[in-house]
Amino acid sequence: QVQLAESGGGSAQAGGSLRLSCTASGNTFGRYCAGWFRQEPGKEREGVATISSDGTAAYVDSVAGRFTISHDDAETTVHLRMEMLNPEDTAMYTCMALEELQNMTPIQALGAIEDRPVSPYNYWGRGTQVTVSS
Repeated sequence: QVQLAESGGGSAQAGGSLRLSCTASGNTFGRYCAGWFRQEPGKEREGVATISSDGTAAYVDSVAGRFTISHDDAETTVHLRMEMLNPEDTAMYTCMALEELQNMTPIQALGAIEDRPVSPYNYWGRGTQVTVSS
């Protein structure tokens, strides 16, 4: 059983930066594809960035070039570095992980926005709020 805990959310001014972290306990990300998703109240969940255990990453177009997803060396933490933030980045950000045995590429995993129990993601964090003011 893997438990995910997010940290690093908060408030930022437009143009500023934040770094989110997702720490796994009970296992590492070594056999998982990890992803960051975001959702605003009343809106559909959106895949932001995903990364496979070999470091292959995928990004939604709106954050490409501004956000960077990465593992730490121990593969226990996945980071999301967010730069050049804008108010449209305001949302609840949730870290999720799916077993790579499901053979989903990071791009496919980015589009897996279904809610549980349909979601292919095995593990979900509780989320961390990011608020960007203009």
